[in-house]
Amino acid sequence: MKYQILGEPLPVAICSVDPGETLITERGSMSWMSPNMRMETKGTGGLGKMIGRAFSGESMFQNKFTAEGGPGQIAFASSFPGSIRAFEIAPGREMIVQKSGFLASDATVELSVHFQKKLGAGLFGGEGFIMQKLSGYGTALVEIDGFAVEYNLQPGQSMIIDSGYLAAMSATCSMDIQMNKGFKNMFLGGEGMFNTVVTGPGVIILQTLPASGFARALLPYLPAVSP
Repeated sequence: MKYQILGEPLPVAICSVDPGETLITERGSMSWMSPNMRMETKGTGGLGKMIGRAFSGESMFQNKFTAEGGPGQIAFASSFPGSIRAFEIAPGREMIVQKSGFLASDATVELSVHFQKKLGAGLFGGEGFIMQKLSGYGTALVEIDGFAVEYNLQPGQSMIIDSGYLAAMSATCSMDIQMNKGFKNMFLGGEGMFNTVVTGPGVIILQTLPASGFARALLPYLPAVSP
């Protein structure tokens, strides 16, 4: 995949597609494309993987776009103000991303469900019990809510993250939850009862404007809906 990312904080990834090359996307995020791009919607990976994708926040079906008769072009726009990051996926370089973070990729990249191994991280962590795993090989485009900040954690090095701010991490990282100490801190500090703790080795990508937090911030300003 050859791509160009333009327009942050309202970004779009414009991809140049070789003849016969196929790109996939999960949720109809195509914005525009050249006339020779053929679209095909189908379920891939069997019923189990299709159901897993649905649990991870994506569609059970994938849209495949193939350039026919010559080079093509297709653009994928972000659904929320922020960033688009490209990850080079390969064996040993798998990535775990937030639900609904996947935008598009080479057809050789596989999207599957990723369950947190520790129940506490699943039930109380900001990213929830289910995330998305990108494996296989090729380029994958991922949406980040707001600006993306990257840290490279060494073995045993940890970062404490408020709910929703973890956008992506290497599959080699582990996740757990940590309860804030003290009654006042938990109930009066405004930071909630739990934080997410991610431990290396691996790369983590943090986002500065989680869509869920942005929606909650707008609630006090929205008019009440009458019955």
